Amino acid sequence: MDVKIGNATLSLVLGDITKENTDAIVNAANSGLRGGGGVDGAIHRAGGPAIMEECRKIGYCPAGQAVVTTAGNLNATYVIHTVGPIYKGGTRGEATLLKSAYLESLKQAVKKGSKSVSFPAISAGVYGYPLSEAARIALKTIIEYLKENNSIDLVRFVLFDQAIFDVFSEELQKLA
Repeated sequence: MDVKIGNATLSLVLGDITKENTDAIVNAANSGLRGGGGVDGAIHRAGGPAIMEECRKIGYCPAGQAVVTTAGNLNATYVIHTVGPIYKGGTRGEATLLKSAYLESLKQAVKKGSKSVSFPAISAGVYGYPLSEAARIALKTIIEYLKENNSIDLVRFVLFDQAIFDVFSEELQKLA
């Protein structure tokens, strides 16, 4: 599913983010940048040890922020590691932190000269963010950014299963 936002394309696809050939892919990382399960583990496995080597040098990334490493063996040029919030009921600034994770990732992509970026559904897995709310925040943040900035040509959400894809599609239809 593709929609035009200004001069850019916002795309939703069902797939494996480690197979993306966008300039940058975003990793839903933990604050210690240690690798882990889900998207984080898959990116580290597919990208090889060069990514972890750079993560160790960086050391830490707080929730709502983003850092950049090489993409190692991946097709992308960069991996942008962002830390989404752990959902604790929605009363501890989670929405602000989630929005910030997306915005900081976009800022890092632009800083590196990336014209295309692939995102996973940040915080919507083991971090427990309610999926429809996470999708709404993600899509609204990206749409607002693309309307105000023309530095990125393509933002693709790469969603690993049909249920997540369906929720993102439903939310995008409401917003676009």
